[in-house]
Amino acid sequence: MLRLRQYKKADADGIARWVREQDTFLKWGGTLFGDYPIDAGVIAATYDEKNGLCEEADNFYPWIAMDEDDRPVGHFIMRYTNGDHKLLRFGWVVVDDTIRGKGYGAEMLRLGLQYAFDILKVEKVTLGVYEGNDSAHACYKKVGFHDTHIVEKEPWNVIEMEITKEEARR
Repeated sequence: MLRLRQYKKADADGIARWVREQDTFLKWGGTLFGDYPIDAGVIAATYDEKNGLCEEADNFYPWIAMDEDDRPVGHFIMRYTNGDHKLLRFGWVVVDDTIRGKGYGAEMLRLGLQYAFDILKVEKVTLGVYEGNDSAHACYKKVGFHDTHIVEKEPWNVIEMEITKEEARR
């Protein structure tokens, strides 16, 4: 059983360890975090910048998933898009690479959806996943997200996905 807590700067070191391979780095956040390899300082600085540059206050929510032993096992962010407080976007989803494939990512995102729909009162949550990131795509589908369209990008196209409050309740 997982629980979510707000990200702390001290978490950046663990997140950096989870994206230690270049392929994982590119699929996780890629060039938004500069050049590979990533380090904790880059993550912390990026999050500080995102919090400081938001056009409106209270727009950027980084989360850490904790297991029953209070060990960080996953991370993702939530943010409003286009000033619309009925629409939330998940991003930068990553799970500890030593425990991937065991359902932690799906459980973490279900908790995030519960928070988004029940606490933040959004109507829809979106996310994007690179084509070829089959394990992440399958995880998002398992949680209830469905494909909406493909955005052509480099180095990979992005599959846009969404889930509504009603769909999450089914």
